[in-house]
Amino acid sequence: MYNFLIRTFIKDYQNVSDNKVRERYGKFSGIVGIVTNIILFTIKIITGFLFHSISITTDAINNLSDSGSSLVTLIGFKLAGKPADEEHPYGHERIEYISGLIVSFIIVMLGLQLVQNSFDKIISPDVPEFSVITVVVLIVSILIKIWQGFFYKTIGSKINSSTITATAVDSLNDVYSTGAVLLGIIITYFTGFNLDGYIGVIVAVLIMVTGVRLILETSNPLLGVAPTKEFVDEIYSGIMNYEGILGIHDLHVHNYGPGRCFASVHCEVSSEQDIMISHDIIDNIEKDFLNKKDIHLVIHLDPIVTNDERTNKLREQVRDIIKQISPKISMHDFRVVWGVTHSNLVFDICVSFEFSISDSELVEKITNEIKKLDSTYYTVITVDHDYIPADENGL
Repeated sequence: MYNFLIRTFIKDYQNVSDNKVRERYGKFSGIVGIVTNIILFTIKIITGFLFHSISITTDAINNLSDSGSSLVTLIGFKLAGKPADEEHPYGHERIEYISGLIVSFIIVMLGLQLVQNSFDKIISPDVPEFSVITVVVLIVSILIKIWQGFFYKTIGSKINSSTITATAVDSLNDVYSTGAVLLGIIITYFTGFNLDGYIGVIVAVLIMVTGVRLILETSNPLLGVAPTKEFVDEIYSGIMNYEGILGIHDLHVHNYGPGRCFASVHCEVSSEQDIMISHDIIDNIEKDFLNKKDIHLVIHLDPIVTNDERTNKLREQVRDIIKQISPKISMHDFRVVWGVTHSNLVFDICVSFEFSISDSELVEKITNEIKKLDSTYYTVITVDHDYIPADENGL
């Protein structure tokens, strides 16, 4: 059914890499959310009022907030689809994250208000009236929320949207909260113990927990997160497929919203190769990544000596030393200034922020091991901290 709705209401639905199509998906999910949640709110608020149930009323307000969240999502995707301009040269796609953050704060604030209302009901209880209508309304609500959750999950997966995926989780969480309300009403009816206010507190707490979790999830892209290993591997393997590229390092990825990826990387080429040829290779890589992968890639050229056997041998010896210390350390930009009384080995190493040895200790350890090769070797080592973890080969 989800695919039927997508095919019916989303033009060119298969082209999810197109930002316009992605915007259509987002807006459509927002419209569906507004309509379904307004229906649920209306049914529940009437039922809660007629049968004096604070837990059902609380659940109804939760659905109203979900409807407001869907409205924010709808507006967010609309604004995120605006093209780049003079004031925002990287586009407006991060508005999608901001809209998700707004929704998350609304959920938390709503939960706090509902906790207060539920405590008032515990202190001054008003016994809810049991009705078959109440039970039917809650069961229908659970079924609609299950459908809604999987609908959002389908959309979020298709367009890789953390905001919509988070909304899917929120919808499925509502199944538990509404189920708790239903359970409370049944227990109250059969035991006579009034759980209405207590169930209202439970539902409100679940709402707040969901809101806090969504705040963390939606704020991460705004703060900046490391790219996935799969994404890094895709870039590395893609660049290394070009003839003339000898190595890659210092990859940095910046996400300005879904579909707006900017990256920079250093590529090693032979210093003996004509600079115009090397520049042409770099140009082709940058153009191909933009056209084929929609990644705005900037490449820094690093020429390295390849025809000096003595330098090449020493490079491999130093690489082995570093690998023995830790395979998670990578080395790049290696060069040697050969002298009569001593020789300078100049290179960079890259370690993660969580590496167990301090920079100074690591440099000292590498230097001592290199001096075992030859006491006339002096090192000039620069330590880089890459947010992209090295693999077991130190690459």
